[in-house]
Amino acid sequence: MLYHLHEMQHHAFAPMRMLAEAMQSVYSHPWVPMAYTKFGRTVAATAELVERTTRRYPKPPFNLHSTVVDGETVNVVEQVTHHTPFCNLLHFKRNVEGRNDPKVLLLAPMSGHFATLLRGTVETMLHEHDVYITDWIDARNVPLAQGNFTLDDYIDLLVEFMEVLGPDTHVMAVCQPSVPMLCAVSLMAAAGNPNQPRSMLMMGGPIDTRINPTKVNDVATHKPHSWFERTVIHSVPMNYAGHGRKVYPGFLQLHGFMSMNLERHVGEHVKLFQNMVKGDGDSAAQHREFYDEYLSVMDLPADYYLETIGKVFQEHHLPRGIMESRGRKVDPGAIRHTALMTIEGEKDDITGVGQTKAAHDLCCNLAPEKQRYHLQPKVGHYGVFNGRRWREEVYPNVREFIRQHDKG
Repeated sequence: MLYHLHEMQHHAFAPMRMLAEAMQSVYSHPWVPMAYTKFGRTVAATAELVERTTRRYPKPPFNLHSTVVDGETVNVVEQVTHHTPFCNLLHFKRNVEGRNDPKVLLLAPMSGHFATLLRGTVETMLHEHDVYITDWIDARNVPLAQGNFTLDDYIDLLVEFMEVLGPDTHVMAVCQPSVPMLCAVSLMAAAGNPNQPRSMLMMGGPIDTRINPTKVNDVATHKPHSWFERTVIHSVPMNYAGHGRKVYPGFLQLHGFMSMNLERHVGEHVKLFQNMVKGDGDSAAQHREFYDEYLSVMDLPADYYLETIGKVFQEHHLPRGIMESRGRKVDPGAIRHTALMTIEGEKDDITGVGQTKAAHDLCCNLAPEKQRYHLQPKVGHYGVFNGRRWREEVYPNVREFIRQHDKG
């Protein structure tokens, strides 16, 4: 019912949103003299804030049409290499010849935001790597006929993608997919799968959330599993292809994201208003770029979300050694071939320091020369894989590790 009320509210605001958009267009038009006055800029700024706070933000494009390889600009084309109902394997194909760069599969988090959240990660990696990414599909757009999507399905999907790409692949998980990635590689190792990746890298992943728990971990542990099922799971309305599917709606996730730092987000929108009134177009453009991405969210399949809450955050199946997938025991101790690197941020308030590093203790039979741990000073959760410190301090370590283990 809540999802349906949310849709009704969105449609009810449509006339006001259209009026605000029209006013913003008129009072910012270069042919309108009023647009050059403080009054005109104030009206335009007010109208834009109304429009932006009532609109629905679609999935942003990657907009990575070119990159620089060895000092030369080359074209980049997005290609869907493999399709599944809930996720596409997307390839950023560079127009280069004669290079044998390491093949990297980026595992984007399936935790509310689209894979474009890793745009900066992809952009940096493209200079020296052949990059693929898990491009998740909004669950509200997946018809019920495609079945459910569970944590086991997630693990199976990662195995499927690694088999498609072959054994010369390096897999890098950002945040949440670190757990299913470790499960998938463990099962492949136990089965002697010839497509085991050459290395796996985990960035801010919740391998053992009992270590240095954060506020996010506390929310998951202080409420019973039944509360999540009763409170945050809703059915997709009729106007979507996936109508009737049980999901954790994107708008509820966004509410959770915003409430964690509400004062900062309100302050940022106040600054946007002030910058537009002053005519500071550059600062306003930076705000729009960030929030167009941040406010774009997707629905998650209910089964996957509830199983993750239960097995990862509440019952800690993997670090306790009781994790199973379709009746198969998940034993990271079986991993002997795939090198492991874990990366954490000193100021991470989502995945506490030590939670990702715990993977090294679980991979107890992996040779020391195949393991590396990197703690990045002065960065939070997102700074590990995006921004200046990612490009200048984290990425060089990632690049070195991948090349060290690229020959098997």
